Amino acid sequence: MQPPPPARVVIPGFSPPSDGAHAQVDVDGQPVVVFNVHGALFAISARCTHVGGPLGEGRLSDHRVECPWHGSEFDLETGKVLRGPARTPVTAYRASMEKEGLVLEARPLDPGTSAGH
Repeated sequence: MQPPPPARVVIPGFSPPSDGAHAQVDVDGQPVVVFNVHGALFAISARCTHVGGPLGEGRLSDHRVECPWHGSEFDLETGKVLRGPARTPVTAYRASMEKEGLVLEARPLDPGTSAGH
């Protein structure tokens, strides 16, 4: 079981990815992928909760990403599983650019966010 993510992380010197692109950052030793969707930044754990597929390599569609390995789909804002086989949500962060850099704030996990519930 992973430890809970830190409540707030600042990543200085971060340059946001262009629209439709992503960048990966490190949060307490865990990879987090930051997506730019029409100018809005979204950040989630970089690994699918099914078997660890690289979500940064997945197909981005509006506010969701599809894991390239088995097709699990996650909501970028909440981390909620929208389509399995994954059943556990990924950690999602509020992402914003501030003068000190990229600011990530962990969103609380909603126990009702798993597929099939």
